[in-house]
Amino acid sequence: MFVLLCTTLGFSQPELSENATISLLTVGTADELHSKFGHSAIRIKDSGLGIDVIYNYGHFDFNTPNFYVKFTQGKLLYELSRNSYSNFMYGYEIENRWVKEQVFNFTQKQKNDFFKFLEKNYLPENRYYKYDFLFDNCSTRIPDALKTVLGDELNFDYSQIENQYTFRELLHQNLNTNSWATFGIDLALGSVIDREATFYEQMFLPIYVFKQLPYTTINNTPVVTKDVLLLNEKPREDSSIFLLSPLFWVLTILLIVALITYRDYNKQSRNRSLDFLLFFITGIAGLLILFLWFGTDHKATGGNYNFLWTFPLNLIVAFTLLKKEKLPNWLYFYLIGLGVLLLIAIVLWVFKVQVFNILIIPILLALIIRYSFLFYMQRSA
Repeated sequence: MFVLLCTTLGFSQPELSENATISLLTVGTADELHSKFGHSAIRIKDSGLGIDVIYNYGHFDFNTPNFYVKFTQGKLLYELSRNSYSNFMYGYEIENRWVKEQVFNFTQKQKNDFFKFLEKNYLPENRYYKYDFLFDNCSTRIPDALKTVLGDELNFDYSQIENQYTFRELLHQNLNTNSWATFGIDLALGSVIDREATFYEQMFLPIYVFKQLPYTTINNTPVVTKDVLLLNEKPREDSSIFLLSPLFWVLTILLIVALITYRDYNKQSRNRSLDFLLFFITGIAGLLILFLWFGTDHKATGGNYNFLWTFPLNLIVAFTLLKKEKLPNWLYFYLIGLGVLLLIAIVLWVFKVQVFNILIIPILLALIIRYSFLFYMQRSA
């Protein structure tokens, strides 16, 4: 507590004792979306000073004015927090997540340099930063801090890495394909995450920092001296229900659209409610995608070609399709345009310009079926 009091009151920072240790704590994943990718934090323990504290770059304040607006726009500030080790561990014990510790092989000078770096970062004028999921988060800040403090003495050896992945592939390693989290992430994040991440960039995920440190050296000496399991997770039951999964619902949508369209074809009629819902929902989704692309500071939502099959203008056309009177002639050409956009989306997918979520295939089939029927009706009118 002495060091906390000194920093708070502005006194000079004390030196760490010879018994001090600095380590990386890596936290496992959990079922909630915000915990799907794990967590990283720094621990400083010094019995001489009587401290055992955690420096955590992943903290944000729910009481921030306009919290949800700033979060959506990518303008929410995260901060470096400092908490007791016991409180940190208690939280993850409640969440049933494993915690592993890797103790750094620092000299006394390196310990104090790293300690001073963290304390300087913790100053009110330095602790806040604009969070970026891929390029500036609780995990990326760890290797960045090591590089800043240790400079050329630090060497990341990537020779053990066999495969290089795109950012999307790295994200999918922590996700279940048939989950709303995966479906939403693939819908919201654009083609910018379909490029290969460099080996250093892979460390935006805490587990990759954990895996890289044993192959990292300081002046040709391993940076990690000890690897300890501090907290183990208990076995979890699979609570997933297929009837609530996205696969069930996209297949249901496909079946409903196919059956109603078949009935409409036989009766030579048109279900206005179905057409309105399909165009309205895809239009809303398209607007959201364009907003995330152009209206926010999120880098990962850029270049999102999901708008080609959702398409924002469908929102306006939906109200035209709701009317009973004869549909306008321009709809014929509009439907041709929608077909071209679907084809472009498929081509971009094939050539991996952007990899779409595989669960959109039933939705694309439903749209093709309904667009083709409306095209047939317009052509026959």
